[in-house]
Amino acid sequence: MNYKEEILKLKKEKNALLLAHFYQVPEIQDLADYVGDSLGLAQKASETDASMIVFAGVHFMAETAKMLNPNIPVVLPDLDAGCSLADSCPYDDFKKFKERYPDHLVISYINTTAAIKTLTDVVCTSGNAVQIVESFPKNQKIIFAPDKNLGDYINKITGRQMVLWNGTCEVHDILSTEAIIKMQEAHPEAKVIAHPECSAPVLALAAYVGSTTGMIKFTQTDEAQKYIVATESGILHQMQKLSPNKEFLIVPSDSICSCNDCPYMKMNTLEKLYLALKNEKPAISLDAETIELAKKPIIRMLEISKRLKII
Repeated sequence: MNYKEEILKLKKEKNALLLAHFYQVPEIQDLADYVGDSLGLAQKASETDASMIVFAGVHFMAETAKMLNPNIPVVLPDLDAGCSLADSCPYDDFKKFKERYPDHLVISYINTTAAIKTLTDVVCTSGNAVQIVESFPKNQKIIFAPDKNLGDYINKITGRQMVLWNGTCEVHDILSTEAIIKMQEAHPEAKVIAHPECSAPVLALAAYVGSTTGMIKFTQTDEAQKYIVATESGILHQMQKLSPNKEFLIVPSDSICSCNDCPYMKMNTLEKLYLALKNEKPAISLDAETIELAKKPIIRMLEISKRLKII
């Protein structure tokens, strides 16, 4: 079976919107109606008039799309495509943590479960986190969850003292300064660019720190011809397409592999995508109360991003 042809055919027949994250395999990215980071994907999900959304990403992303579109099917090619960062913030534990700081506002990264979003005042993504935080007065007390690396980065560049939940992304937190320094020695002309979910020592080596969209835009306009990229390997596909004459080197996750793949993102395949479109399942299911509560901080994020013209 030619999965690509069948997916395009079904997508048209069912008026389905196919959203894909930058970390998906290239074959899926090339079939998507929109490829982006969490902010862009949420914005597209909030604007659609499609009859169905197929989300080539991970569970929390599809949950967000369902909250924004409760009346249409939202399917995820593999329901087991989770997120280590979301898993690092269990609902019961975070609820108790929040109760220790009753006068604090909660800003949670979009990489959280729907349940955590019900305890959140406003959601953010790596593409708008600094602006979301800075939209509140300097004296506003804030809990930032769940990524401590992103929270620490924001604290440093804004001068804030947000209380941080102790969570990390296994894909980014594993990247080491040793690996980057070795790559710099081998490629002294290359610029290091990094995602803010990386640890502070890694970010200190970077010429640019930003979201996946931010990194891609930086490499398009920057004068360098070679980049050492500290994030998930899937981003290279769009970087290479948009800047074909430049060279991109991914920071490896270990000494054996020259890649850095998110095992959850890579659970989605063309075959699973085809079956999801054909059968309209596995579908994301959320109860009405969760949708109502968890949707509010997402809408607040989208409103702030629109006001500040963050895209």
